[in-house]
Amino acid sequence: MMIADAHSHTLTNHAIVSRSPGEERPEGYLYSVGVHPWDTAPFNNEELDSAARQSNVVMIGETGLDKLKGPSMDEQKRRLITHIELSEQLHKPLLLHCVKAFNELLTLRKEMRPTQPWIIHGFRGKPQQALQLTASGLYLSLGAKFNAETAAVIPDDRLLIETDDSLTDIGEVAKEIALARSTDAAHIMELSAGNLAKIMGNG
Repeated sequence: MMIADAHSHTLTNHAIVSRSPGEERPEGYLYSVGVHPWDTAPFNNEELDSAARQSNVVMIGETGLDKLKGPSMDEQKRRLITHIELSEQLHKPLLLHCVKAFNELLTLRKEMRPTQPWIIHGFRGKPQQALQLTASGLYLSLGAKFNAETAAVIPDDRLLIETDDSLTDIGEVAKEIALARSTDAAHIMELSAGNLAKIMGNG
């Protein structure tokens, strides 16, 4: 079955389900596992490493940088670097949350030169920023809330869609994005599913 929903917090077999390392992960689903940048609990590297190695975990994250919430930026960067290293070691893509820290994120990308795909989830930025990020090799995942002008300019091979923590159906998300791109929902679903399959097959 082709999965089009790149990131969901709802347990469903139609999406990559996001979980923290300590949360239960019932069999029969595909997961991303990571420590969210908002998490202020002590960082448990061994717990993250153990969870990330499970065969039903297909992505590392969500992790990232957020200047508005969470521990200090230095601590967030340390945690992010741990996730990047794990992503590279296990050949699993990296799912990123980023708020007002894209310059820092791109700097880190240049320094670490990752080989695994990086996905910015829930992207709501402007077209110019989207083009800068995609030109740097990142994928952008759009959810229920997005910038329509931005949705129109993301290259086909860099576009993903998601439900995140909303109750909106992935088909409805695809429909709204399709309107912004002057196409139909089925095409958007196919684009996202194809890109997601390519991403998860990397390495």
